Amino acid sequence: MTLAPHKHLPDHGRPPDAEEIRGVRRARTTPPWWFALPALVLFAFVVLVPSARGVHYAFTDWDGLDPSFSFVGLDNFSAMLDDPDAKAAIWHTLLIAVAITVIQNALGLLLALGVNTAIKSRNLLRVFLFAPAVITPIVTAYLWRNLLGPDGAVNSLMGAIGLDGLRQDWLGSPRLALWSVIGVIVWQYAGYSMVIFLAGLQSVPKEIHEAAAIDGAGAVRRFWSVTRPLLAPAFTINLMLSIIGGLKLFDQVYALTGGGPGHATDTISTLIYKDAFTLGEFGYSIALAVVLTIIVAIASTGQYLVLSRNERAAS
Repeated sequence: MTLAPHKHLPDHGRPPDAEEIRGVRRARTTPPWWFALPALVLFAFVVLVPSARGVHYAFTDWDGLDPSFSFVGLDNFSAMLDDPDAKAAIWHTLLIAVAITVIQNALGLLLALGVNTAIKSRNLLRVFLFAPAVITPIVTAYLWRNLLGPDGAVNSLMGAIGLDGLRQDWLGSPRLALWSVIGVIVWQYAGYSMVIFLAGLQSVPKEIHEAAAIDGAGAVRRFWSVTRPLLAPAFTINLMLSIIGGLKLFDQVYALTGGGPGHATDTISTLIYKDAFTLGEFGYSIALAVVLTIIVAIASTGQYLVLSRNERAAS
């Protein structure tokens, strides 16, 4: 008796078609996502659920202590439009993020180019320049608060070399305090950017530079036409880290100036802390945190899309 072939049974006499081969390959290469389920559940419990509850409190008048609170809708967000401190904090946050991104990465690139040479002390210089990045930010902030004080080492040094006219109250002047904070952050993390750029520079084949030099390209031309496109991944990493870190900045600002003098150096993060733990306006502070989250998400996503497109074009 002969059995009729069933359409669901595999035909071993027929070679597999392209679709079957792709299905086998997907089955072999696709990871079993259920392995990640415990970590995803923990992440949801620790991060997602508290974040969702936090967003809920942004629409209330909760003071952080009283279990009873009222739903106020968008009042906390509309209050920001009439709050000069909130508008100033948003402006300071954006200014710090942009200034740090530009200055820190420009300085880090110059340092990387300087230590990516054949000088004998290059390894010592690399360690020396990277060392501030491994110091705790709070320690760095307190160190520089003493150095930049009215009787600190910076003013003392200027007086010793005859530059008394340049002595300033660096952290007490509303005109200089914000830029002093930016200077401290750049001093600490320029070496971090340098290391990332240095890794990119060392991955550039020497043969390409030699060929460009033989063709008559000068040092500037070789950097712009040869080195810069190959540093696209390093630029992407550094710029992303700088802009996100600048937008979320809190500890150095609070330790250096506490947001002062007045509100001259307040960022969104320091204002969130003050409104929550000093004024007891938890609902309003959480609304500020939601705005900060939106700003970080928009800035990081837009920057990633632009940089990744440039990176693909360079490759």
